[in-house]
Amino acid sequence: MFWEFLKFKVKPVLSAVEGEENPSEGKLSIGKSGEDEAVKLLEKKGYKILERNYRTRYGEADIVAKDGQTVVFVEVKKRRSARYGSAKEAVGPKKMRHLVMAAKDYISKRPEGLAKGLNVRFDVVSIETHRDSKGRVEHVIGAFEDADGF
Repeated sequence: MFWEFLKFKVKPVLSAVEGEENPSEGKLSIGKSGEDEAVKLLEKKGYKILERNYRTRYGEADIVAKDGQTVVFVEVKKRRSARYGSAKEAVGPKKMRHLVMAAKDYISKRPEGLAKGLNVRFDVVSIETHRDSKGRVEHVIGAFEDADGF
């Protein structure tokens, strides 16, 4: 009787129907496709992509790019519905802090650091692909600043 209580029930994995994403890959594939779209947009604008998915223990920068003499840390948000608000509204104070901390880590590990007048900027690329409307991509340049004056 006691062992019956400890049995685990395994949920069946649904197979993907043509045109739909695998439920277990949902958020990851949406995020990856959004980052791919953002990279294409930034490259089209002349940005040089330095790194993707720069991870630290403090947070992650989806894209690190160079725009002229400015190092740009880009947060990418892709939404398929407006149920939880717009994509750019999803970048709140907590995410901003994590992105700033990841940026500081990235810069601190580079020999040029801030000593040579390196400019830093934080952008957001918002991608919305709602079923009831045409997709919309928005690049918010200088979306926020570091409160400590990065």
